[in-house]
Amino acid sequence: MACKGRVSLRVPNPTNVSSIIVKLEGESRTRLMTELRPDRRDSRQRPVLEVHKVLYKTQVVWPANMRQEDLLANPKASFLINAGSYEYPFQFRIPINASCPQATNPITNVSFSNAMPEFAKAPTQHVKGTLPPSLSGFPGEAEVRYYVKVTVNRPQFFKENPRALANFTFLPIEPPRPGNTDGEAYARRQHQFLENAPSTAAKRASIFTRTSSHTSPPTSPTTGVPPRVTIDARLPNPAILTSNQDIPLRLLIRNVSERTKNIYLQMLQIELIGYTKVRAHEVVRTESNSWLLASMSNMAIPIGSPTDPIDTEIPINQEYWSGKPVPNTVPPTFTTCNLSRFYELEIRVGVGYGSYKHGEDQLVVLPLRLPVKVYSGIAPPKALLDAVYTGDSKAQHETLGVAPPHGQPPHTPTTPAYAGPSNGGNGFPDAPDDAPPSYEEAVGTDLPPINGYRGNYQPPPVPEGAPRFSDEKRR
Repeated sequence: MACKGRVSLRVPNPTNVSSIIVKLEGESRTRLMTELRPDRRDSRQRPVLEVHKVLYKTQVVWPANMRQEDLLANPKASFLINAGSYEYPFQFRIPINASCPQATNPITNVSFSNAMPEFAKAPTQHVKGTLPPSLSGFPGEAEVRYYVKVTVNRPQFFKENPRALANFTFLPIEPPRPGNTDGEAYARRQHQFLENAPSTAAKRASIFTRTSSHTSPPTSPTTGVPPRVTIDARLPNPAILTSNQDIPLRLLIRNVSERTKNIYLQMLQIELIGYTKVRAHEVVRTESNSWLLASMSNMAIPIGSPTDPIDTEIPINQEYWSGKPVPNTVPPTFTTCNLSRFYELEIRVGVGYGSYKHGEDQLVVLPLRLPVKVYSGIAPPKALLDAVYTGDSKAQHETLGVAPPHGQPPHTPTTPAYAGPSNGGNGFPDAPDDAPPSYEEAVGTDLPPINGYRGNYQPPPVPEGAPRFSDEKRR
């Protein structure tokens, strides 16, 4: 991907300038409060900050054709700029992988909360992986931010260096998808109905009537087995959802035993649940939010027929959730040094037996959950995939987790397994041994930037008055 623009400079009077530098930066910041420890003398909560510079590139736009190394070798050099208006174009190639340095500038690790300075300790854990998407919605707690900053360096020590900053939203390319799906990922629930459910009046009378505690549930008159059904939620394996696209979901209801009455679909709800695992050094916290994709109730739609044989699978009409894509406010699945994001798809199916009337339908709501990954929808360029497939490096095939072309031996992908919200420990999966190769590692500088679909990803804005990281002092 490429990031390009221009610097507009207006000089009212002739002045001396050392250089004009444009920086492309990306930061992953977290801030959590420690737990209360009454057993300690100082039991107050204190904030813990962790900052990772996942992207850092610089470019000297003035003087032209001058490297930053030359400016560092002669920091007192100055050049005269006459009064007027100037424009300096710049262009960066955004890499695929994050480049989090082991040491960061301590000045950038200072933030101010309630006029009190807070300092971030040097991070000790780094993950080599792809760049994370822009992330917001957790004001004052977690943020992934990308911006372009321009600085006009002046040789006079007592004069301030003018600066300007422009934020932008970043959406990374998705990992290469497998050519062929390996079956289906599914979640299944089974329920047993009553063949002759007592009426509401009978239920009231049963309070005053002595009944045996060993009464068995009514059974089918033909087989003696209570009517049972199973509900399956299925997705292509691996289970991948794409931003701004429909869900490739299938819902199936199967007869496990014979029945004499109709089954009705009464309600259907599909919800995408996101888990954000935030770490600030030794403090870990998990946040969750959800997006309602489809919700319907009082449907009273018959499914199949009582004469259907056992093991008959009846699909639920996909029109109920088609045309309702994954919202563009959902960030893709990612794992970076101090943040990670995982998803689950929850489907709640309400099924009634015997009647669709309220109180007589034996309504039961069965929840089904599937761990899924969310992709950005920005496919890797064909030139990159071809270069990786035809390259001599065996590790490149293993890292991308994609089957090589026909005629080459397959390799096992090293993609980390899903770590759900019930994962023990700190909730961060082990990082893969190697991240996907960058453009430079794959084909050098010959690969052109991506000029395809970029998506319209829109992370939620920070609410007014909420704490945020915008008051930090950046140099």
